[in-house]
Amino acid sequence: MNIQAALEAPRFSKHTFGGCDVMMENRLAQNVRNELAGKGHKIDAKGAFSSGMGGGQAVMRDFSAGVNYGASDPRKDGQAVTELPFE
Repeated sequence: MNIQAALEAPRFSKHTFGGCDVMMENRLAQNVRNELAGKGHKIDAKGAFSSGMGGGQAVMRDFSAGVNYGASDPRKDGQAVTELPFE
């Protein structure tokens, strides 16, 4: 995945220490959710891009190409701003 695809990928989260409850975005494949439920997990399906899963921005430097790449998570406000490296 490139960094934008990684930030946009479906997520899951566990907000408690005990139990088998798992929050996940409804974009995770139904067969995955069914398999987890079959193993005893309590699935709490959230929206497609749930802010409860966190959010972030990322910058990656490709030194061989001399290019900076920026990515921003659709779950939160914000932006990734790339800058030239200090020399």
